[in-house]
Amino acid sequence: MSTFKYSVAVQAADFDLSAEVRALTAADHAAGAVASFVGLVRDNNDGTGVADMTLEHYPGMTEKALEEIVLKAGERWELLGVRVIHRIGHLMPGDQIVLVVVSSPHRGNAFSACEFIMDYLKTQAPFWKKETTDVGSRWVDARVSDDDAMAKWRDQIGL
Repeated sequence: MSTFKYSVAVQAADFDLSAEVRALTAADHAAGAVASFVGLVRDNNDGTGVADMTLEHYPGMTEKALEEIVLKAGERWELLGVRVIHRIGHLMPGDQIVLVVVSSPHRGNAFSACEFIMDYLKTQAPFWKKETTDVGSRWVDARVSDDDAMAKWRDQIGL
């Protein structure tokens, strides 16, 4: 298991991708790669217009789950740093929801760890999303494609 720095945050406030990357890489110049993912609120889902979204979570439990996700990635890939931010509260189409930033000496590790963290987060982290749509409000379930992506990791790394 590699030693790496990481931080996770669950917050209502927006985030700045550039500032988060700078903060992650400022103190350690061993990074040869930084991979990132930013998730956004869509204005439609499954063919239905989305007016807004509300994200809820269990404080304490959610942060612990995010830390476990990051630590699992650190067990599998050579990482230097990881930053995960997931927003909660009321969000509008176009708003940023989630950020995953991974630094590593090599791009393959950065890409794989970033993808793994995001796939794991989508299926295992305790968040609940409620959309207001053209036809009323609804809770959003995980997509089959999210479950399939997580199954790939179970097969590859034995989760």
